[in-house]
Amino acid sequence: MYDTILIPTDGSDSANRAIEHGLSLAREYDSTIHTMYVVDTSRYGEPALSSAEIVLDELEQRGQDLTDDVAERADNDGIETVGEVRHGRPDAEIVGYADAVDADVIVIGFQGHSHRRPNNVGSVTDRVIRSTDRPVFMV
Repeated sequence: MYDTILIPTDGSDSANRAIEHGLSLAREYDSTIHTMYVVDTSRYGEPALSSAEIVLDELEQRGQDLTDDVAERADNDGIETVGEVRHGRPDAEIVGYADAVDADVIVIGFQGHSHRRPNNVGSVTDRVIRSTDRPVFMV
C-alpha cells in the first residue's frame, strides 16, 4: 500500500512524532523512507560571501544531521532510507520531492519550529496539504 513514504523534518517535536509514525508505517508495509530537510531560502535568500551564508551553512548541517538521524533510526529497523537536504521554499520543495520520488504518502508534523499559535496547523503543513494530490498524514 505504501511503498514510498516521505517524511519532511525540521527537528520539531511534531516532526519527531511524524518520524515515529512514518517509521511505524514503513515497518508495517516494508516501505522505503525518504526524509528531507529544507533550508528555507525564502526566509534567508541565497547569499554569496555574507553572514547569511554562515547561517545557511549551519542550517544545511542541521538538516544533514536530522536526516542522518532518521536514517539511523530506520536502519535499526532494517528500513531502507534516502535522505535529502534542499534549499528553497519548504512547501514547494516537499511537494516537488514527493512528486519526484512518487511518494505514496507524506507524513508531516502538525506544526514546525516557527509556528506560534497552539492548536493551529503550521503554515508549511497547510500549504503542503493544499498543493498536493497525495495523501498526507499530519501528526
